[in-house]
Amino acid sequence: MQLREEANIQLLVERVASLGDEQAYKALFRLFYKPLSQFAFSIVKSWESAEEVASDVFLNIWRNRERLLQVQNIKVYLYVSAKNIALNYLNRASRTQHFSLDELEVDISGGYATPEQIFISGEMIKKIESAINQLPPKRKMIFKLIREDGLKYKEVAQILDISVNTIDVHMAQALKKISEVIHLHFSR
Repeated sequence: MQLREEANIQLLVERVASLGDEQAYKALFRLFYKPLSQFAFSIVKSWESAEEVASDVFLNIWRNRERLLQVQNIKVYLYVSAKNIALNYLNRASRTQHFSLDELEVDISGGYATPEQIFISGEMIKKIESAINQLPPKRKMIFKLIREDGLKYKEVAQILDISVNTIDVHMAQALKKISEVIHLHFSR
């Protein structure tokens, strides 16, 4: 399934780059607009600005569509573009302040329920969300990109410009914290 999805995305990219295919462009937009908006929101803390960031990413994609064939991984390219545009937005908004991903608060709400989540009690979901929200901001962002947005460790490492080993450590610590909450819940 994953491989077919990636092949479909690559085909859309090739159609946009080679043919200027607006339908393929719209399909890419529908696939990535919401996750990119959510990712941008975790940086800029404003839905209006986050949607503007995601729109700017797609505007740049269309303007530079001929170069898309040179992009090796479109998902990483889109997320890195969103990160850069969001950080530029923050820098423009406050020229005197510098931002670090380590200092950013991340909101991971707004996702969709998986079949597993449907069977978990509302109380349990609240406890898990609370554990996730207590994670350090960078760890929370990494967790969201991998678990919610479905990116691979290597892709997240490229997006955040850190090593795959660092991603692995962050995920292991995040999952340990969450599993402690689940263990406490069931040991009562």
